[in-house]
Amino acid sequence: MLLALFLLAGSFALGTQPAHAASEGIGYWSGGAFLGAYDTGVDGRQAYCADLHADPPYGNTAGPERITSLDSLSRQQLAEMNYVLDRWGQSSNANVTAAVALYVWSVASPGMYNSHGMSGDDYYVAIAPASERGTILAHLATMRQQATVNAVTDPSLSLTVSMADQYTGTLTVTAHPASLTGSAALTSALFADGASTRNLAVGTHPITGIPADGVPSYRIGASMTVPAAGYGAALDLYATPGKQRLIAAVAGSSTSLSALAQSPVIDLDFQPEITTQVASRYVAEGDAFVDGLTVTVSKGTWIHLDGAPIEVTATGTLYGPFDEQPAEADTPPAGAPVVGTETVTLTGAGSYTSPGTIVAPESGFYTWVWAIDKDAHGQNAKYLTESFTDRFGQVAETSVVPFQPVAISEADQRLAVPGNALTDTITVSSSNGAWLKQDGAHIPVVFEGTVYQVPGTLPPTQSAAIDSNAVPLGTITVTADGPGVYTSPPVVAPSGGFVTWVWEVKKATQPEWVRDYLAADWQDDYGITVETTSVRWPITVTSLMREYNVHPGGRAFDVVTVTGFPANHGDFTGDGYWNADLDELRHTVYGPFAMDTELTDDLDLITAPVLAELTTPARNGVYKLGYTDDDKIVPTEPGFYVLVTTFEGDDRVQPFQSSPADVLERFYVPQANTEVPVSVITQATPAALVGEPFSDTALVQGTAIPDGAYLVFRAYGPHPAEAEPVCETPFYVSDEIPVT
Repeated sequence: MLLALFLLAGSFALGTQPAHAASEGIGYWSGGAFLGAYDTGVDGRQAYCADLHADPPYGNTAGPERITSLDSLSRQQLAEMNYVLDRWGQSSNANVTAAVALYVWSVASPGMYNSHGMSGDDYYVAIAPASERGTILAHLATMRQQATVNAVTDPSLSLTVSMADQYTGTLTVTAHPASLTGSAALTSALFADGASTRNLAVGTHPITGIPADGVPSYRIGASMTVPAAGYGAALDLYATPGKQRLIAAVAGSSTSLSALAQSPVIDLDFQPEITTQVASRYVAEGDAFVDGLTVTVSKGTWIHLDGAPIEVTATGTLYGPFDEQPAEADTPPAGAPVVGTETVTLTGAGSYTSPGTIVAPESGFYTWVWAIDKDAHGQNAKYLTESFTDRFGQVAETSVVPFQPVAISEADQRLAVPGNALTDTITVSSSNGAWLKQDGAHIPVVFEGTVYQVPGTLPPTQSAAIDSNAVPLGTITVTADGPGVYTSPPVVAPSGGFVTWVWEVKKATQPEWVRDYLAADWQDDYGITVETTSVRWPITVTSLMREYNVHPGGRAFDVVTVTGFPANHGDFTGDGYWNADLDELRHTVYGPFAMDTELTDDLDLITAPVLAELTTPARNGVYKLGYTDDDKIVPTEPGFYVLVTTFEGDDRVQPFQSSPADVLERFYVPQANTEVPVSVITQATPAALVGEPFSDTALVQGTAIPDGAYLVFRAYGPHPAEAEPVCETPFYVSDEIPVT
């Protein structure tokens, strides 16, 4: 829509002016005739004779009077004369003023002008010097040509403001004649050069609306003023009673054209946008998620109503948990879990903080998506350009709730012996949710397992604290690359006793990039039964039959020395996981055997004949067998016999069985009246450390040992283990030991 106002130089009279005498001005005289401009004597302007036949305007000249008609001249003739008088009428050049005078006479008094049988131009230009006539006629031709082209009867100016959108538009200037130019001014808008005022010509000019901040609507205004002197069918008339009339171009403020235009009301909206940065990248389980919002306006300014900014509701949806950083996308994936939503009321660009009402429920990655729903804003929706939603999965909008790696372990060996390799199987997982990933792979976690020697000889008591007297035997590590089952490297079992595993995760020993993803240090209990191995104690049994030869119906006697049992063996009654001590040693006398060569280590004791079975407590000590009527050993048949000591083993002590080939545990029952030749069998200590004593025992057999017989023990060596011994020079010789 265009609202325009224009002024046209019109036909009206100015107020009566005082009378003054006009006189010839710039021009040429010749033969009593004047060709040129007259000084009006009224306002300092030059005017021209309109009545070629009248007397000169000497006397009381008055004016000017605005006229819109003159004799029988057409409006177009008036317009052309006004144009010529404005452009050239006030010249100080005599040739120009002479040409203007010829033009006025030719239009205002054409009959007289052309009544001399020749062209009026040629006739009247003769008043001027011959040397100037060509120049004068050339000026005259120019004036006629320009007047025909440019003169207009009704000059006009109009403006149109058109808007392509809320801010981009044009100002169209329409003028008659099209050559008019002038100063234009804008309100609430700027031209392309950034100015609000500019000199414009006819045409369409781009403008940009600049509404005041916060307004819900605005209008663009335009105004323009152009100089229009010399345009229009009007003249200024100076009159001298009874004399020539003088005319000049219309002068004064009325020669300017002005126009105004205003756009329709332009309703505004604005586009708020949100970027966020989580307050903390890592949030502990149970702590609040807090997001920092930065609000900007990408279009327009924040609109105010009644002096207050309109309220915009931003809704934040927290998605999660995810086991790794979700991929950034325009929208969340279908079925993405939601932990909660929060709203923040926005009242302008700036910084905001989410309420923090959502707490971290478990481990995982949690990412915010903030949105503004235009349709949810009721009557204020029209002020929002469109709805807004930021992208899903942005790292800056994502918090991580660290995971807690833990392990459940079970010793792979419930029972072991010294020197065995001990291993532990751990089942690792996250106790507070997902085991987190990075780049698609589970975050690796180093578990440290320490094997402790339990003090004393009894199983450990489970406790959160490690027994201060426990001795660490070794620490190994297992790197878990995700939840699952892992087996530890081996640790060598020590001497007898209980050993127990303790597993832990230390943040400080993890790779630096891993530490923030772990919730806390972790350690399992000390002394968990299934994490404990019993390294069973070995026992040693040494024994010696008192006599080798026993007559039929006689008695055999043995002395058994037992070592290696825990001092409290026999007292432990079990705890529900570890069984009670087995408090019994069995001493079985096998025989008779026809030959002593049958008494080998691999003798089948299940089918072997049994003479007697005796028992003693499974405890350290020296036990005499066969010395009482309750445990007497009485062979009734001839042959060879051997005593074998057996311990079946329990959860603290290894099984034990003495060898049937042990010559010190044998005795022989000869047949009646049978001579047994004398023989000697020895059994030395099999091994001894440097500096430790060792001994040799000789078993003398036979029915007729000579009187005065004796033994001498000689020791040779040392010899390399792989070499044949050379018995030449003994390093030890015993005294003579009588044999009776």
